[in-house]
Amino acid sequence: MRSLKKFSKAEYGERLQKVKKKMEKKGLDALFISDPANMNYLTGYDGWSFYVPQMVLVFLEDEEPYWFGRAQDANGARATAWLSPSQLLSYSDEYVHAKSKHPMEVLAAWVKEKKKNIKRVGVEMDAYYFSPRAFECLQTGCFWINFADAQHVVNEIRMIKSDQEILYMKKAGTIAERAMKAGVDVAKEGARVCDIAAAIAQAQISGTPDAGGDYPSIVPLIPAGSLTFAPHVTWTDERLKQGDPLIIELAGCFHRYHAPLARTVTVGKMGDRFLSLVRAVMEGIEAVLEQIKPGITCEEVEDTWQRVIKKHGFTKDSRIGYSIGLNYPPDWGEHTASLRPGDQTILQPNMAFHLMPGVWLDDIGVEISESFVVTENGCETLSQFPRLLSS
Repeated sequence: MRSLKKFSKAEYGERLQKVKKKMEKKGLDALFISDPANMNYLTGYDGWSFYVPQMVLVFLEDEEPYWFGRAQDANGARATAWLSPSQLLSYSDEYVHAKSKHPMEVLAAWVKEKKKNIKRVGVEMDAYYFSPRAFECLQTGCFWINFADAQHVVNEIRMIKSDQEILYMKKAGTIAERAMKAGVDVAKEGARVCDIAAAIAQAQISGTPDAGGDYPSIVPLIPAGSLTFAPHVTWTDERLKQGDPLIIELAGCFHRYHAPLARTVTVGKMGDRFLSLVRAVMEGIEAVLEQIKPGITCEEVEDTWQRVIKKHGFTKDSRIGYSIGLNYPPDWGEHTASLRPGDQTILQPNMAFHLMPGVWLDDIGVEISESFVVTENGCETLSQFPRLLSS
């Protein structure tokens, strides 16, 4: 059987030890992980199975974690995870979307039988796929356990990537370049916006000759014409008209590692007001990328940006970026550090961020972004693509 494992067992072991050290500091006997990215990070498990309850269980006393999921998905765990077969736990299909029973009842019964000694367990209270019902079932079935919020235990460790992870992100950055070019090439007068999205999706998945693309955690966001003031709309079947602006935000994805990229295009000549906003954003990006280096804080990065765009008469009241890496739908961000006021996270080598300083006014918006990795002396962008564009 062809191996689907993306990292060495030694690297997974290093990750696990870092997590266990953090668990000890927090007084946790175990960690029940439901975030698919964190499950992948610790075990390698990769499957579109997060629509049903699943978890990775880390116990201080055990050398290997456990994977817990639908029995139908156990073969996927065998194929992608580094775990021994004895570490794969499952529940039958009678529990899938059932009204009268829940998979966490099966897990709770196993814990009661095998791990009665544990007293304090961390769970990810803000994870997308950990429902209130799942938590209630765990609490009821494991009534002797004190459950504590451990939302960022794994996420914070993920922030500093290994060299292998950075390599995957660079491959994702090249895929992002190709996808952006595919979209921009179609963005001509008369083109339907949905056809631009289709060209992007094809390029994202076909990838490059040496790196086939994975599905990104977010679909292409393509507000066009009068919709550019709304950052998170997708695409329509409207046709582009002369003078229309068009925002394309996408990501390349390789082995679940992301490199987001955004550009703003106009069909024909840019208007003066629109061009002035584009130039302000571009100058701010250059200033930020020049400033990035280990030792500065996220807050300092954002302050540099604000000082530049204020000279042009613009302001921005939302964050200008966030940490990125391994993830699953619905988001490619790591949910840890943000480039915004008050965030005292200190930049370190092999951290990665999406610098996303979009500015949205009442009637127009501009998005030009870069994903970058912090290096020993500065930073390196993951993609190389022109910032000033017109079709």
